[in-house]
Amino acid sequence: MASAILFAAIYDRPVHIAHISLKEEILLIKAAKERGILVTCEVCPHHLFLTRDDIPAISHGHPGRGEVRPRLAKKEDVEALWANMDSIDCFATDHAPHTLAEKDSENPPPASPAWRPCCPFTDRSKRGTLDSRRYPPEISHQPAPNLPPARTARTWVEVDEDAIHEIHAAEMHSRCGWTPFEGRRSKDA
Repeated sequence: MASAILFAAIYDRPVHIAHISLKEEILLIKAAKERGILVTCEVCPHHLFLTRDDIPAISHGHPGRGEVRPRLAKKEDVEALWANMDSIDCFATDHAPHTLAEKDSENPPPASPAWRPCCPFTDRSKRGTLDSRRYPPEISHQPAPNLPPARTARTWVEVDEDAIHEIHAAEMHSRCGWTPFEGRRSKDA
């Protein structure tokens, strides 16, 4: 990542870093932005809300369910992402609808199913760690400039900040049939 940012600086070209998850990554990106280097980045919900300590609870005896890339990090990494939220340009679900049979296999695919991504962001905004006016653009509009013109149709996100929702795989519109956030309560319905 440091090399990509260096080349962006040398050649005065933009670079986008996907799936940041570590304290060192967000601090490097923040420093590059402060120096005027054309770098943007995104983070996935599982890297903002889960740590490697959550793997036993997610896995239910099947370690493949906690396999994502990059791997889930330490609590201090997650805290650093939240502390430097102003340096994160957009949020990506990184939805990969692998079934439990696939995740429980001997060679589990390294990915996580998405789940209604606004839910935890709404909870964070209520606690003052994320501006509620910020997450809809980062989920829907912010990625648009990086996509080909045919894919930049406008979309919107409606949020009821007072509703409480319990996340269940049965309510997901996905073939995977599971979520690492099963049973978690969050704001937004």
